[in-house]
Amino acid sequence: MQSLEHQRVVITGGSRGLGLGVVEALVARRAEVVVVARDADRLAALERRLGVTVISGDITERALADKVVREISPNVVILNAGAPPAMAPLHEQTWESFTAIWDHDVRAGFHWIQAALRTPLGRGGRVLITSSGAAVAGSPLSGGLAGAKRMLWLMAKYANGVAAELDLGVRFQALVPLQIIGDTEHGRIAAGAYARKKGIAVEAFLAGFGRSMPPRQYGEHVVAILTDPAYDSAGALGMKGDTGIQILEG
Repeated sequence: MQSLEHQRVVITGGSRGLGLGVVEALVARRAEVVVVARDADRLAALERRLGVTVISGDITERALADKVVREISPNVVILNAGAPPAMAPLHEQTWESFTAIWDHDVRAGFHWIQAALRTPLGRGGRVLITSSGAAVAGSPLSGGLAGAKRMLWLMAKYANGVAAELDLGVRFQALVPLQIIGDTEHGRIAAGAYARKKGIAVEAFLAGFGRSMPPRQYGEHVVAILTDPAYDSAGALGMKGDTGIQILEG
């Protein structure tokens, strides 16, 4: 799809952070955006400001995923919502804190990917699944986050195999931000934890990633991935403020 105008895009977790940057970039291209998130007040404010359609609900519930994909019939689904990890070293984690990302992010990904395969999306449909640089390099202070984000990346690959076997014409791709985003609430918390461990200021820690990648810039990268044919067949795409978009897996 070389134009997003009038394309139906469902995005989870689009009321704040990176997701909001993606929503703003999509609206600027006149896409028909549906934002699914928990916070009804944030969603109402977003609806007033950008004119998007909003749905308040728990994205980890299979029934919600099935209903939205069936009734909206989106051309694109962007799985962006993520729970904040408990920032602590391994010996200070509880099993509940360690697995919280699995219970939220991976569970949600599981249900929405299944909905996209079972309904299914129309031919040419795209599902973008947000992973993390932690899936590449690990993240010792964030419990099970690195493994959960790697699992989401693998699930995109598994889903492509199913889509090919069933001849659905639907593509699943993992999005991998390769730096902590200090402009988001979750990113600032993570950066603070690592900065304290290193005994340096948060700004100094974030500077180690090079140029920042604010949410709106991230959103522009997502738009490029959806509209530039060069990225159509990629299985995983990394994004960084310094280097832009890079194909991590074909």
